[in-house]
Amino acid sequence: MAKQLRDVKTISQGDQSIKMISFDKIAKQYNLDRLPYSIKILLENLLRHEEDPFVSSDDIEQLAKWDTDNPADHEIAFVPARVILQDFTGVPAIVDLAAMRNAMKRLGGKAEKINPFNPVELVIDHSVMVDHFATADSFEKNTKIEIERNAERYQFLKWGQSAFSNFKVVPPGRGIVHQVNLEYLARCVFNVEKDGERWAYPDTLVGTDSHTTMINGLGILGWGVGGIEAEAAMLGQPVTMLIPKVVGFKLTGKLKTGVTATDMVLTITERLREHGVVGKFVEFYGPGLKHLSTADRATISNMAPEYGATCGIFPLDEESNRYLKLTGRDDEHIKMVESYAKNLGIWHDDDTPEASFHEDIEFDLSSIVPSIAGPKRPQDRIALSDAARKFEDWLEERISLIELPEQSDFAAEGGSAADDNANKLSHQGVSVDFNDHKFELSPGAVVIAAITSCTNTSNPSVMVAAGLMAKKAREKGLMTKPWVKTSFAPGSQVVTEYLKNAGLMDELDGLGFNLVGYGCTTCIGNSGPLPEPIEQAIRIGKLPVCSVLSGNRNFEGRIHSDIAANYLASPPLVVAYALAGNMQMDITKEPLGNDDKGNPVYLKDIWPDEKEIKKIADEFVSQNLFSEKYADVYTGNKVWDDLKVSDDTIYDWPDSSYIKHPPFFTEMDKETSDIEPIKNARCLVKVGDSITTDHISPAGAIAEHSPAGEYLKSLDIDVKDFNSYGSRRGNHEVMMRGTFANVRLKNKLAPGTEGSHTTHYPSGDEISIFDAAQKYQNDKVASVVIAGKEYGTGSSRDWAAKGPSLLGIRAVMAESYERIHRSNLIGMGILPLQFKNGEGADKYDLKGDECFSIPAIKSGDKTVTVSVTDDDGNEKQSIEMIIRIDTENEFQYFSNGGILHYVIRNLLNK
Repeated sequence: MAKQLRDVKTISQGDQSIKMISFDKIAKQYNLDRLPYSIKILLENLLRHEEDPFVSSDDIEQLAKWDTDNPADHEIAFVPARVILQDFTGVPAIVDLAAMRNAMKRLGGKAEKINPFNPVELVIDHSVMVDHFATADSFEKNTKIEIERNAERYQFLKWGQSAFSNFKVVPPGRGIVHQVNLEYLARCVFNVEKDGERWAYPDTLVGTDSHTTMINGLGILGWGVGGIEAEAAMLGQPVTMLIPKVVGFKLTGKLKTGVTATDMVLTITERLREHGVVGKFVEFYGPGLKHLSTADRATISNMAPEYGATCGIFPLDEESNRYLKLTGRDDEHIKMVESYAKNLGIWHDDDTPEASFHEDIEFDLSSIVPSIAGPKRPQDRIALSDAARKFEDWLEERISLIELPEQSDFAAEGGSAADDNANKLSHQGVSVDFNDHKFELSPGAVVIAAITSCTNTSNPSVMVAAGLMAKKAREKGLMTKPWVKTSFAPGSQVVTEYLKNAGLMDELDGLGFNLVGYGCTTCIGNSGPLPEPIEQAIRIGKLPVCSVLSGNRNFEGRIHSDIAANYLASPPLVVAYALAGNMQMDITKEPLGNDDKGNPVYLKDIWPDEKEIKKIADEFVSQNLFSEKYADVYTGNKVWDDLKVSDDTIYDWPDSSYIKHPPFFTEMDKETSDIEPIKNARCLVKVGDSITTDHISPAGAIAEHSPAGEYLKSLDIDVKDFNSYGSRRGNHEVMMRGTFANVRLKNKLAPGTEGSHTTHYPSGDEISIFDAAQKYQNDKVASVVIAGKEYGTGSSRDWAAKGPSLLGIRAVMAESYERIHRSNLIGMGILPLQFKNGEGADKYDLKGDECFSIPAIKSGDKTVTVSVTDDDGNEKQSIEMIIRIDTENEFQYFSNGGILHYVIRNLLNK
């Protein structure tokens, strides 16, 4: 296609002449001042790729005219400049690429064509577990166990680093992917050589983790996608989408004294969830921006998946440059970022015209109060002053469902929890003898208090606050309650360094918040085991206990299988709850404990002063720390360096319980076949609203007697070496057995149960979901899932689509979908169908024992009629459903049986 709208100009930076796309030509036809910042980034992307077959002049014009009154239902392509991975989602992505090379070779193509086109960076951060805590050597012990558990996975990733070009790995122990991305990997603007010329263009990305959006806080457009979609992006495929609706979120005012960035993000998350921003871009602007640091902004952006948006972006401005300088970026690069942004028209300052948005929200930062969120969703914010009352309301409802065990059952357990007080067992608690302490473990007990996650550990203000609070608590003689498992897992080595230099690390250590690792830990479900007496007491007493963490996810069953209620809170509040020890305590009014003289100590007595926080942050969070800690970011420890890998570009698939050749491409042909109808499928799983990808494909511990556990035992693997589902995502045999195996999953086909249970039809046998799927597949019967609203919320987990595909699920019938999961289903050849507005399984009285037939769909079809019959083939009803294949590109992926099959066939034909 001849250039029509694209314009190129040259800018000078130092002694370099750099080419860039210019808006000058298209600005003569359209008022680009009206465009939101994020849309300008997309427009530049389209113009830069105007000559590629997936971009047309109509695409560019539809975006440039930006009609917010009549938004265009128009598909555009987005080509990210790079891809970022973490190891839980990155391992299966690289496994797929390795398997694609095998498929290319088998089908007569060149295996080396399977190779990333653009930079791909993987940070190993999801595998460290909190096995050891509250000791000076916790970090060393946990790191040793991590390497032992995951050596096979790490060996595979190290092979990938040498086998694939454009692929770098940050070894374990360096930090959390999103914080490393923010502090080091982010470019803001690319400056690269292409065909002998230097080009500048915006840093954009997709990542295989929902919280990739954290980078939006630095003015970089990017979001989380499933591993399947990310693999396609690595291989040069554009991300296709409808022109996004953009919600403008105008910030005014500033935070009041005593209110943290965490309180702010929990309140904004609640506000945006209430408004409804699923699938939309959210763009932050307004006078309140000048009161927010990049770390504050990144905290808000990080939580975009929790408020449901595709991204939550801030503009490039003076604060962005200040952060780039603080984190040790090169001065010349910082100058180029500003020069480029001003030349393109994406630099924000006081004179920047206000953009036009599809929807507007105004929000006063001064209205925010101290808050937590829980007990099972990030958007369920609770004012701290209401936390105890809200917990008691939840507890009253929960405890009415608990059946107390007989005294004989309790005594039979033995051990330290079964003492002379067994006959006093009640809802009030269980007596425990642990670590030279005797105490009553009560409902509401905080058994995990974790300072963890990229969300907050990237923000010096809340980390210094936590350290100061620990210092003041110790000065008053307060100690952590003996039943609390405390841990500290920051997102980068810089954090521990500035806390150490400020003398605050010793204070945290003194309360048991010793360093346990640099990784996601508790937030991803790697909280590790509770001490046996605590765990035993919880199980014997069926106690509803709690965790408090400074993370971004608190879904059911995610943090620990024995913990019923999970709360998100700022790091200083995590410290406070470790001191209080129970969610039933109103920490805004009741004392956290007594000082050495017996006087009560209240939260206000140890809450750090803002001026003191700022003084310490200004003094100890310095540029040289970032430069020093990231100077050798790609260098691992001795164990990593000693891992031996093959130099062959085709993986040899050694015998491993972690990495296995997946079956996705073993039977594929060079040419695609016609889409087949689905005939007489059975319902494998029927669920309600807000089913997360954690419900579908859990990341945490593998239960001994689960299908996955039984498989691992068949390989003579000890239960202690099971590791987690997340760590075993390179082995499809584990993952398909773990599909729908979350201990909190409530499958309506097996009422009264939780976990991997279903009813097989027509036999009526109640068996595991995996066993039922095997029976259906052996009988050549397809299966479907029936679900409610927000199906697939949460993590951008490719195995939440891969697992169902391997179980023989051909379609999902849901009331609505999370964006990433819907895309992943299509990427694995599963048909996403949506009930019409106001309709659902209840309206049609679907029990799940019926047979479902779905005609073959064609390109352009918007709806399809599902025929519902009984076991004898008698039609009970027909349901017209919406086909949630939203773009032509998505249909091409679906018709090929999946996005990776499409890529292989395309490369074979080139």
